[in-house]
Amino acid sequence: MEKAWLASYPPGVPAEVDVARFSSIGALFEYGVERWGDRTAYYCMGGQLSFRQVGVLARQFASYLQNELKLPKGTRIALMMPNVLQYPVSLFGAMLGGYTVVNCNPLYTPRELEHQLKDSGAQVIVIIENFAHTLQKVIDHTVVKHVVVASLGDMLGTVRGGLINFVVRHVKKMVPKWSLPNAVRFNKTLSQGARQAFKPVDVSLQDLAFLQYTGGTTGVAKGAMLRHGNPLANVLQAHAWVQGNLCEGQEVVVTALPLYHIFSLTANCIFFFMIGASNVLIPNPRDIPGFIKELAKYPFTVITGVNTLFNALLNHPDFAKLDFSRLHLSLGGGMATQKAVADRWQQVTGGMLLEAYGLTEASPALCINPVNLKAFNGAIGLPLPSTELSLRDEDGKEVPPGSPGELCGRGPQVMLGYWNAPDETAKVMTEDGFLRTGDVAVMDEGGFFRVVDRKKDIIVVSGFNVYPNEIEDVVATHPGVAEAAVIGVPDAHSGEAVKLFVVRKDPKLTVDDIIRHCKKDLTRYKVPHFVEFRDSLPKTNVGKILRRALRNEVEKG
Repeated sequence: MEKAWLASYPPGVPAEVDVARFSSIGALFEYGVERWGDRTAYYCMGGQLSFRQVGVLARQFASYLQNELKLPKGTRIALMMPNVLQYPVSLFGAMLGGYTVVNCNPLYTPRELEHQLKDSGAQVIVIIENFAHTLQKVIDHTVVKHVVVASLGDMLGTVRGGLINFVVRHVKKMVPKWSLPNAVRFNKTLSQGARQAFKPVDVSLQDLAFLQYTGGTTGVAKGAMLRHGNPLANVLQAHAWVQGNLCEGQEVVVTALPLYHIFSLTANCIFFFMIGASNVLIPNPRDIPGFIKELAKYPFTVITGVNTLFNALLNHPDFAKLDFSRLHLSLGGGMATQKAVADRWQQVTGGMLLEAYGLTEASPALCINPVNLKAFNGAIGLPLPSTELSLRDEDGKEVPPGSPGELCGRGPQVMLGYWNAPDETAKVMTEDGFLRTGDVAVMDEGGFFRVVDRKKDIIVVSGFNVYPNEIEDVVATHPGVAEAAVIGVPDAHSGEAVKLFVVRKDPKLTVDDIIRHCKKDLTRYKVPHFVEFRDSLPKTNVGKILRRALRNEVEKG
């Protein structure tokens, strides 16, 4: 496709970048530690760590994995934590040691966690004790050999940390009882790791850094294989795009999106570490009043998030009372940004809400809007440097200019493929190396891309992918269900919500019965928001349920 977008590139942004500036994520980490030293790298729950302190602690954790557990390079290490100080320490420690990180959502049900641990072959898991009871239920069905259990207050000092742990465990009762024999406490791993020096490991851009799980096109969770070079390329592409609008060593970025999510992982955890930004970690962004109180404590300059998060902040009366005088970059991704939200954000904060586009398989960003835009334009933006986009029809051929086609992307940030799933990889990767996104887009005369439809049945709830197949499979196990179909419907709060259609086998089956059944095996955001009983579902002549027909019915009202 003709690179018409280059004419709209912001001044000074190159069409190509040197994606080999760092030899690994660990090398970028060491660069950040050395360059930014005593500057605060992370704030969280009243505690803080300097870049130098994170460097020491990460090397201690790497030493524990290397010297105490004797783990060879490439061993999969699962991390199951919210945004707490232990996360970057564990993550960068694993990167230094040449290990592969498997990010796990702390809100996974036992079924979801078991699948991911078994599929990845993770031998180690670092988990916050609040969710240890979930691991207890499934660990015997996995190959996990080593469990590291962290507490929320571990890195917040003896007095403050002890008080927080007491309140969390005994007052708020947020830690269900659990039993994991031979589990080691997080702080003990650091003290044991400090006994021996960490031996540097030769890690290259081609080595596997992450198995980042996503439903892909089918809804069966698969690990996108991201080599060190993939997120590093995305970091350097983004740096080329925004560097003129950021002051290295001076930024304060709000990190409310979970670091286990690919957007926050690449942008907040890796990119902002490189440029010396101080990260304000928000463990529970659902607590909007508490979130806003945290924001009031820091002179934040950057905030990243998804449409639903920005909307929730705007809808709280205290948000508008904050000082936005230093805020100069608000970046939205993970889901479509609504114009109404973007307009209100600009009105309240005085700055534009910049929209980017990507997906797990692209580490994640493929497109971003120019930082110097004056108003929200509804587009997903222009391709990042060293990135090619192509709009293709069902036969894989490029469509004529101005015509809609499936958005396909190629660049150094695109994954190697899906872990142990060559057939699924073949479905999304073209012969010429383009990743099929499943979104239908058009390119305007200025080279800006706009998503106009979705080819996949994927539902995006508050920036998280939800796959109808998975929900339908869970619902189908209820003895009172004959058939089930799931679609996404518009929702003012979450962008989209899950709607379930059910044909009953048991006439006494109720909506509450369905919801209770789903909650056992599905993370909260996957549980159907709406349930409708029907006598039958629309089908093809071979019996396949037509989700598109159901969507059309809903759209027509």
